[in-house]
Amino acid sequence: MSGRLVRIRGKVQGVWYRAWTVKQATRRGLRGWVRNRQDGSVEAFFAGDAAAIEEMIAACRIGPPLAKVTSIASEATAEEPPEGFESRSTA
Repeated sequence: MSGRLVRIRGKVQGVWYRAWTVKQATRRGLRGWVRNRQDGSVEAFFAGDAAAIEEMIAACRIGPPLAKVTSIASEATAEEPPEGFESRSTA
């Protein structure tokens, strides 16, 4: 199972980005988590089918209707995903 750690920057907090991410990732059969960061960004870990991960990252470039994404950075990770996809506390 491949995994990507993704950092999304822009107007991404206070716009339901985490809830949107949980819904979108679950719909794609991905495992992992999403959380706000204290610097105003959102961080997510997506694990599963590589094509589904790439599709999710592409969706994150747009985000929910009130979001304004300015940049996304992603890197491969060997982290073990939780069962399902969850929203976590701010880190």
